[in-house]
Amino acid sequence: MRIVLLFLIPLFIFAKVHYAKVEPYDSVVLKSAVSALVTEVNLDAEGTMVENERVIHLDDALDKINLKNSKENLVLLQRMLEINKEIEQSLGGTVKRQKEYYDRIRVLTTASKVQKDNAYSAYASANSQYLGTKEKVASLEAQILEMQYKIVQLGDSIAKKSIILKNQYLYKLSVRKGDFVSPGTPLAQIENASKAKLVIFLEPEEIEGIEQKNIYLDDQKTDYKLDKVWKVADEKFISSYRAEIYIKAPQTIFSKLMKVEIK
Repeated sequence: MRIVLLFLIPLFIFAKVHYAKVEPYDSVVLKSAVSALVTEVNLDAEGTMVENERVIHLDDALDKINLKNSKENLVLLQRMLEINKEIEQSLGGTVKRQKEYYDRIRVLTTASKVQKDNAYSAYASANSQYLGTKEKVASLEAQILEMQYKIVQLGDSIAKKSIILKNQYLYKLSVRKGDFVSPGTPLAQIENASKAKLVIFLEPEEIEGIEQKNIYLDDQKTDYKLDKVWKVADEKFISSYRAEIYIKAPQTIFSKLMKVEIK
């Protein structure tokens, strides 16, 4: 019986061996935010690290024309606003003078009813023009705000029709020139290859005291630690818990299998 125990004890000393694929740190599927025709796809960039380059272009010709016209309309509206503000200021002075004149003449016993009526009519007419101009100024200000929003909206739409990658790995292009896409259509899959991750699935007993344990990669002790450990068992591996280790990006290629031990 003692001999059997001697042979069994070492089995509990050795850590469980895991094998994990070296994956990019993050993977994202870019989807279209607009409806448009695909006018350009850089197929040569697929499977490469893209430094700063457009890989997909959606038709934005009408948007650019609309944006140009909207900017010109904005300038005209701003000029009209300036003119009407000057008119408003001038009419404000006229109204003040007409009111002062009417207030003086309406209490004079020597002034005839016709004179008083004419003074009131002039005051009322000037005040009506003044209020009408104030209303026009407010309307122009509202139109300017709407036009400014339209310009921002068009600029955003144009920007979303050019997929430009900066220091990102283009794994796959999902569209081709001539395709028509709508909001939600997948355009490309990109990978964050600035660093890598290893995904393993741990038994509950492996997680116990994990902070004091070391991680061995391909039998070499490392300074890495578990960066994320799920607290809910995995849907597929129902008795195991997903864990991720973030490591330096490989100098050559990803997807290499790596031996992982935690002990």
